[in-house]
Amino acid sequence: MPDISLTIVVVLCLASLAAGWIDAVVGGGGLLLLPAMLLGLPGGTPAAYALGTNKAVAIVGTTGAAVTYARKAPVDVRLAVRIGLAALAGSTAGAFVAAGLSTDVLKPVVMVVLLGVGTFVMLRPAFGTAPSAEPVSARRVLAAIGLAGLGIGFYDGLIGPGTGTFLVLALTALLHFDLVTASATAKIVNCCTNAGALVTFAWKGTVYWQLAALMAVFNLVGGTVGAHTALKKGSGFVRVVLLTVVFALVANLAYQQWIA
Repeated sequence: MPDISLTIVVVLCLASLAAGWIDAVVGGGGLLLLPAMLLGLPGGTPAAYALGTNKAVAIVGTTGAAVTYARKAPVDVRLAVRIGLAALAGSTAGAFVAAGLSTDVLKPVVMVVLLGVGTFVMLRPAFGTAPSAEPVSARRVLAAIGLAGLGIGFYDGLIGPGTGTFLVLALTALLHFDLVTASATAKIVNCCTNAGALVTFAWKGTVYWQLAALMAVFNLVGGTVGAHTALKKGSGFVRVVLLTVVFALVANLAYQQWIA
């Protein structure tokens, strides 16, 4: 465990708690947790340790949220795992491409897409408020595996921020899920991608396991509470959190691109 003060440890644990809640409701918890890790670890610590420790923390909260959703929400676990395996393959490919590509070129494109998505959700109040009564066609399932799995998985390996939010939006649009079911399915997909990334970081030895174990407890509590909140409050509540996270993502990417 790195030599950090008790105050910083407490701040990181609280950030982990809040990030777990956000991630369980609609994705995007990494917006809070990863910057907290980068700022909280001692100066000069390689970024890989923040990324690796972050994944070790996030996978616990995501798994807790996924289990909570699977017990109480109408989740097609087999479909979610199929999309998750595709996302795992996509994120691996994205990580390889990222090694030789400046992601600064792509950030403005992502911002434009997010702004478009946010505007669409604002102008369509009924988006994701109720599941479609029509059965999901095989073509839409394949599209979900391709776009939500391979496509967003590739984005996760290439850039990363907002992957969970993109998954929720894609699953709602492609499979006509309500936002709660889409969030539940996205958590299972996230478990697959987080597991693949964590194996890579663990193999490279860039995980602070003691710190991760402590923060993971708080992340698990946040994730479990967040899933219960989404199930209790319903899709209307998730929609509000979704819009908040989308515009927070845009602000975060804009800051990284033009200010930081």
